Amino acid sequence: MSLRRLGFLSAALLTATALTACSAEPVEADDPKPSATAASSGAPGGSSDKSGLSLADAIKNIPVAEEKRTGYERDAFKHWVDEDDDGCPTRQEVLLAEAVTAPKQGDRCTLSGGSWLSYYDEVEVTDAKKLDIDHLVPLAEAWDSGAHDWTPERREAYANDLAAERSLAAVTAKTNRSKADKDPASWMPPAQSATCTYLVDWTATKLRWDLSADETEQAVLLELAESCADSTVDYEPA
Repeated sequence: MSLRRLGFLSAALLTATALTACSAEPVEADDPKPSATAASSGAPGGSSDKSGLSLADAIKNIPVAEEKRTGYERDAFKHWVDEDDDGCPTRQEVLLAEAVTAPKQGDRCTLSGGSWLSYYDEVEVTDAKKLDIDHLVPLAEAWDSGAHDWTPERREAYANDLAAERSLAAVTAKTNRSKADKDPASWMPPAQSATCTYLVDWTATKLRWDLSADETEQAVLLELAESCADSTVDYEPA
């Protein structure tokens, strides 16, 4: 069983009313995503976790560099693998971890029933086929921001990052496809309640994987973060 699934054993206690409006208040513990200050799970054996940075300070810690899209192919990131050989690839692991109502698990980790709350748009989903698993920082954005220099093994680890609860999210296909490969300068979740959580998730993922941000991205992140003054970022370098 993955560390991510263990970190989400309490997910079935969540309800569709758990989302609260984003404000200067901290993200509450009953949000559909873990609170920013409780999100520091990282790779096994890691020891250099970073805790309690204010969101603005964390954003300023992201290296600033120009993006490099040359050579990008989605297949450069091998994803939806079965890391722990339990029969459940990454997609199913995330669905099991983030279910509000646990689905039934059949042969080859087929899932039926269950319910999920897509925090991007506050939509309750009762059919797993209508959910996408979003890479919080899209694969193309990761490539642009430093992954072009990674080994294939590190790119695979990134694409299947179950060790950190904030790297992947089960969300409605509609919002995931609207987002595509955009960064927060071009796309933010439509639900206002998701703003602070999403900014924390984005920032934590960039820092965890030592990815850069371009100047426009950093400026927009800092501007948006002004309404999330009490949000903090925890992460562990991958």
